[in-house]
Parts: sequence; C-alpha cells; structure tokens
Amino acid sequence: MRDLLEKILGKIKKTPSDAGGYTDLYYMCLETMKENERLAVEYLKILSELIESRIPVAGAELRDLFLLHKRVLLAAAPYDFESYLLYVEWEREPDKKFYAPRRKVMHPVVEAMQGLIDDKLDLLTISMPPGTGKSTLGIFFLSWVMGKYPDSQSLASAHSGMLTRSFYDGVYQIITDCEYLWKDVFPGVAMAATNSKEETIDLNKRHRFSTLTCRAINASLTGATRCDKILYADDLCSGIEEAMSKERLDKLWTTYTNDLKSRKKEGAKEIHIATRWSVHDVIGRLEDMYGASDRARFIVLPALDEKGESNFDYDYGVGFSKKYFEDMAANLDDASYKALFMNNPIEREGLLYDEDELRRYFDMPAEDPDAVIGICDTKDKGSDYAFLPVVRVYGNDYYIEDCVCDNSLPNIVDARLVEILVRYKVNSCRFESNSAGGRVAEKVQGDVKKKGGITHITTKFTTSNKETKIIVNSAWVKEHCLFKDVSLYKRNSDYGRMMDMLCSYTVAGKNKHDDVPDGLAMLAEYAQSLAGTKVEVFKRPW
Repeated sequence: MRDLLEKILGKIKKTPSDAGGYTDLYYMCLETMKENERLAVEYLKILSELIESRIPVAGAELRDLFLLHKRVLLAAAPYDFESYLLYVEWEREPDKKFYAPRRKVMHPVVEAMQGLIDDKLDLLTISMPPGTGKSTLGIFFLSWVMGKYPDSQSLASAHSGMLTRSFYDGVYQIITDCEYLWKDVFPGVAMAATNSKEETIDLNKRHRFSTLTCRAINASLTGATRCDKILYADDLCSGIEEAMSKERLDKLWTTYTNDLKSRKKEGAKEIHIATRWSVHDVIGRLEDMYGASDRARFIVLPALDEKGESNFDYDYGVGFSKKYFEDMAANLDDASYKALFMNNPIEREGLLYDEDELRRYFDMPAEDPDAVIGICDTKDKGSDYAFLPVVRVYGNDYYIEDCVCDNSLPNIVDARLVEILVRYKVNSCRFESNSAGGRVAEKVQGDVKKKGGITHITTKFTTSNKETKIIVNSAWVKEHCLFKDVSLYKRNSDYGRMMDMLCSYTVAGKNKHDDVPDGLAMLAEYAQSLAGTKVEVFKRPW
C-alpha cells in the first residue's frame, strides 16, 4: 500500500499543477484507512502540506485544491489533533481563528499532545507565559479527546472553580456551537447530558462518571469521578503568594497526589499546563521524578528567544511583541519577570547572588590594569553553556569587562573564545579540564597564536563538588568582582545572560544552568592561586 501511495505522491511532485494527482492521493488514503489507519493519516498529512504549499501559487486549480484541502483535513481530524484544529475552525474568519495564527509557535506543543494519544508519552507539561493560548489549546484538546472517546472519562482541574468553569464553557461551546465543525468530525457522537452546576458533560449516554468532569483542586472529588483517559491540570498553583510558601506548595503537592492523581486509572495520560512560579510547584516536582523518562516531556516556551525576539508575535495581532515583553520586564522585579514570562521559576529566599548586593561599575579605572585574565568553563554537552569572562585586575578588584556565554555549536563557540581572548589581549586564561575542556584548550591556544594573540592558556582538572565550590567561593566573588551597571548591557547579550544565570542560582532548589556561578567560582580559585604566587620586589636589608 505504501508503494502505491508513494507512486501517486511522486506524480504530484513531478506535475504539481495537475489537481488530479492530489485527488487520487486523497481517495487512495481513504482506501488505506480501511486496513492501515496510521499509514493513511501519515499520507493525509503529507497531502495537506502539499496542498497548503501549492495554494499560494495555484492557478485554475485553486478552487478545487481549496475544497479538497477541507476534505483531507476532515478525513484526518478524528485521528490527528492538528488536522482537527485546522478543520474545526474552517468556517471561522481568519482573524477569529485560534490555532491558525498561532500554528508556527504551537505546532511542537500540538505534536506532543498527539504523543499522549498515540501512546508515545504518559506525561506532558507545558510552561508558557500568561495569555499566550495554552489554556485555550488545552480546551480544544479536551474537546477532541471527548469526541474520540465519548465513553471514557477525563478530568480537568485548576486552582479555582472560576477557571474550571471556563474549561466547561469552552468545551461545551466547541461541541455545540455551529461556528465550530465538531459535529462533522464526530457525526456519530451526540450530546447526552450536561450539568453546569457540577461542570460535567456526557456524550453518547449518561455515565456514572461523566465524559468530562471539571473540578477545582480544592473541591471534593471523592466519588465524583474517575479518569481513564486524560487528567488535565491547568495552573494548580494560584499565584505568587502560594508559590512563596514552601509549606503551601507541600500541601498543594499532597492534594494533587491524594485528590487528583489518585483519580487516574492505569493507562490514563496526564497533562499539566502552567505559568511557572516555583521550582517546588507540581511541574517542578514531576520533572524531578520523571525528567529522565522518555515517556515524559517537559515543554518550556519563554517570552523571548535567545536572540531577544518574541516567541509569541502571532499573526493578526493576537500575540505579544518584543516591545510588550520588554515593557513587562521593566515594570516587574527580575524574579517575577523570569517566573511569569521566561518560565524560569526562582526561589527568592534561596538565591545565592542577589542583584542588589553585587558590586557594580560604570567606568574602568583610568590606569592600566595589573593583568587581564580569564577562565573558561567549557561547553560539555546538550544545553550547557561555554562561559569565559574577561577580567581586568586592579589590585584586589576584578572588573568583569566582557564575556562569552554561549551554548551554540562547538565550532561556533570555539571561534568566539579565540576572538575574545585576542581582542582583549588576555594575558592568561585557565580552562577547566573535563571531558571536553582539554581538547578545547589545546585548539583555542593554537588558534590564538595563529592570530597573534598573547594569551597563555593552562588547564586544571576539577574533581571538587560543584555545588560546594560555588557556595564557598561566592563570598570572594561578592567582595572582589565588579560587574557592569545594568544600564550598560542588554538582557539578551552574553553579558545579560551571564547576569541572569548568576542571579538566578538558588541553593533551595534545582538549577537549570549553573555554568556561570561555577565559572566565577573557578575565577575565585584562579585569582587566589595567582595572588598566592605573587613575586614582590624589595630593597635588600643588608
């Protein structure tokens, strides 16, 4: 069957202006659906993408392709969540649609939700800023799951009844409002009963436990529902006041495990959507427990990407611009902005480096420095950052003038390390000698010499406990290091990333990135080793 599908697909690619090929593939997919549902959906999605790419340049066949695309999406919609999203809003005005304007950002989230239904995942968490559409996407997901499995039970919960009521109203509207084409996708499924007070919906027939029950986490769930399909949790933490209390978060976790998780039957899938406040919230604890599992996925979409551009600048003006997020950053304290908009929860009480206690400078001293030194905490793997600060030494003061703080590909990072060492005429630099450090040090030393640089690079193998090293050297960093005033660098620059990572390191919870505080601990040890071997010239006493 696949061979025949591929043959028709090849014909379309060879003569894309021939609408007949698209129609042939559509009907072949319908035939395939009778024997191999997964294969049919795979090629329906390929066909949908081909039609979408063809429509902007189509000629006489435009109308036929447009109508065919609707039929293709309908055929795939009961099995494919993204096709469902595109089809169910087909009749809505473009600027009123939810998914289409947000598709470029939401696509990986939609694919992960599909993974729950395809039994590739058991747990999915999604962390996004407020107002970016995560809850609405969750409501669409629930409406799709209910249509697919009308005699199964799903449970949706949140921190308040007002929020769970929005889930109930949202799902009810999608199923019943003719503005949405839900009934086309699930023609054999009928609304059997609803209870707005209990926030329950039954499809096909009345069930002892409803197709969907929406209930706040602090409401009674005992005997009210079971959950054999989807446990959906959206913003279980009520806000910053609750997040600031470790005791309240402990209680929230206990309530979640006793009242929500215990409602799940074996095989039910779990999805959590939230604006992150604390590393001790439910998502944080789930990540600690299941972060290494290939059956769990933890998606984080921050307000700004690594280039400082908005991740949510949606079409039709329904998103948020870079300017909007920068304005929010200027009006919120740093910890709140990082938690709310960058999805980087921070424990204020456990911060090792407080921004207000760091020494700052506007200008360097006028005289030449005693030396220009650096250290390099090399990129090891994955999302690790290479960190190399350029430090001008004036007596006991160490001015951090510039830095590389980058997690790009190794060849890009290595070139940047060479460039900064040569540009600032760094006298000496110590590289951490770990699994990658020795190789990087040797390569960078050779490239620095080729470019006429003067830097002498040494390596030091570190076996000490990283967290202990960071903590014990923090006092030296606070006393001797001076950082640029915040007005002298941009948040999305290397220097800005360095300051963000330094001032978000907590001793009270898990840290996503510790490369900068670890690097400054290396600087403290390196600087003190140099000071300990300093040669002083003095007059002979005889």
